[in-house]
Amino acid sequence: MFTQSLHRATIVGLCALAAASTVAAQEKFTYLTNWYAQAEHGGFYQSVADGTFKKYGLDVTIRMGGPQVNGMQLLAAGQVDCFMGYDAQTMKAWEQGINAVTVAAAFQKDPQVIIAHPHIKKFEELKDKTILISSAANTTYWPWVKSKYGFTDAQSRPYTFNIQPFVADKNIAQQGYLSSEPFAIEKEAKFKPTVFLLADLGWPQYSTTIVCMEDTIKKKPQAVAAFVKGAMEGWKNYLWGNPDAANAMIKKDNPNMTDEKIAHGISILKQMGIVDSGDTKTMGIGTITDARMKQFYDFMVANKMLDAAKVDVKKTYNTQFVKDLRIMAPK
Repeated sequence: MFTQSLHRATIVGLCALAAASTVAAQEKFTYLTNWYAQAEHGGFYQSVADGTFKKYGLDVTIRMGGPQVNGMQLLAAGQVDCFMGYDAQTMKAWEQGINAVTVAAAFQKDPQVIIAHPHIKKFEELKDKTILISSAANTTYWPWVKSKYGFTDAQSRPYTFNIQPFVADKNIAQQGYLSSEPFAIEKEAKFKPTVFLLADLGWPQYSTTIVCMEDTIKKKPQAVAAFVKGAMEGWKNYLWGNPDAANAMIKKDNPNMTDEKIAHGISILKQMGIVDSGDTKTMGIGTITDARMKQFYDFMVANKMLDAAKVDVKKTYNTQFVKDLRIMAPK
């Protein structure tokens, strides 16, 4: 009896040691978002909340971005392992000697929109309207809008992230984020605006990307691979599973976030194919392709937004972490 008890105790002790070593083996990994916590970050929170990242050996910390947070600067300084970026920013970073690399794209469609009053039915009808845009628009989508639709700088005015000027004047349109400003306008102004999703008009930029320094990819390829896989599983589970635990984390990080806003965000992400559309139907969530990166790079060069002599498009992204993932959304 004593021998059996001792044997059992030994086994229990070994199991405990094994468990402890597994916990100790969790590699710390920090991901910085582009704004305050919201449904549009849900897939990343999901894999923290449900243990997916831990399953792949990572102890992930999600840090919130915000208007005063320079994500690319923090990435270059080694303050975070990867951060939530977008193609124009990442490609421009190379001009400044920052070797930032996109390794996955949670959003196949950039949620950037132009919002108009209900009487506007076609995007072309905005050609003679005042359009409120942010300073960042001038180095991202606005040159494309001017080139494709013949809009001019003379019709643009600064967007101050306040919907009141738009609400008060039917001859004004404004930029916005698909799941944010249109919802706020409906709630406050009590009318449903016309919303033009630039991605559906041909704007090719990936968004909500995972961007890491080139050096991080070389030194920690397994950790980056684990993070990408865990994050894309997170997006599948968040949008088509149970998001409750992730939503609780989002509201804890951002107390201003409400259940109504989160539910609306999830609905829009699914309805508009932000995460699952195009190449993801055959290649899986998070995919990035050579063709699309080249398309966007060529657009930036053609519009003099990027110096081709300083930036080799093939260095700005890496498909090795997503090409064989095949994390498919439910049909």
